[in-house]
Amino acid sequence: MQQGYRYMLTRPAGRSFHPEFTPELTPKQMLEMGVFGGKYMNDCRNEFPASWFEKARLSPKKADPKLNYFKVHASKPLLYWLEKGWIHPQDPRGWFQWYCRYYMGRRSEDDERQIKRWKAMKRHIAQIRKHCFKGDIKCRPVQRQALLHWAYDSRYI
Repeated sequence: MQQGYRYMLTRPAGRSFHPEFTPELTPKQMLEMGVFGGKYMNDCRNEFPASWFEKARLSPKKADPKLNYFKVHASKPLLYWLEKGWIHPQDPRGWFQWYCRYYMGRRSEDDERQIKRWKAMKRHIAQIRKHCFKGDIKCRPVQRQALLHWAYDSRYI
């Protein structure tokens, strides 16, 4: 956890989500499948259940796209997100950090904005459906990896 930031868990872990927020994958499942080149959560593991990291695909040094489920790079650097104003100070690593904390039971003033951003990712599902045969996970791997980063499971689309 970043130094000096504390929060309360006000909901049971993995439950009591906003009715319009229906992620298809838990943070643990995402980490096990391979997200962010394995580099995203290395410095805040103590904040979350150890079980999330038992089978997580993590990189000790730098992001490695081969650790991603779809074996492709599908992330923008943190500086890009900062320049766009998409990083809230309480979650300096971005949406996935927000989701992990939300999943654990934290609720905050940023929930509405983050859920709106999550919902906007659905446009990528439409593109996969339009251009790929159902179940062809090799079609549009960058879009599929990006969806995975947002807790959407495109393997069965």
